[in-house]
Amino acid sequence: MQQTSYDNEASIWYARIRRNSKEILRNTMIAGAAIFALSYGGLYLAIKIFPNFFVDYINPVFNSDGSRDVYFFIHPFVLALSLAVFWNRFRKLFGGNRLKIGVEFGMVYSFVALVPILWITYAAMDVEFQMVCTWLIYGLFQSSVAGLFFAWFSRDNGR
Repeated sequence: MQQTSYDNEASIWYARIRRNSKEILRNTMIAGAAIFALSYGGLYLAIKIFPNFFVDYINPVFNSDGSRDVYFFIHPFVLALSLAVFWNRFRKLFGGNRLKIGVEFGMVYSFVALVPILWITYAAMDVEFQMVCTWLIYGLFQSSVAGLFFAWFSRDNGR
């Protein structure tokens, strides 16, 4: 039985990930650590600078009993892994200097992934539109940081 073109495409994609697994893992760890440090540092500063905005987070929807806190802290690495796989597949489409590549990468991710999920979140949850907009900005920041580090540490400098 002859293999379909979809099976062939999947095989090519899987082979690419296996071939570049060390680079993907390296990018995941570097970008994950950068996202972790910059996001939590920025969040700490934002709470100090805009404490009234964060009062909305004192809500049972956002509070957990502490049993799931580890998921919150590994989130930057989960995000970095998915972005590293995305980068591995599409990095040749991004051009320019490293900063431009990073921001463009973040914008593509934000538009493709964040806008739809935040749209349905706003529709389904009782949250302010301003809060959802800050989530979009936060996600754009995180994905742009990852894109900047991917471009910086890329073998082909993003090309």
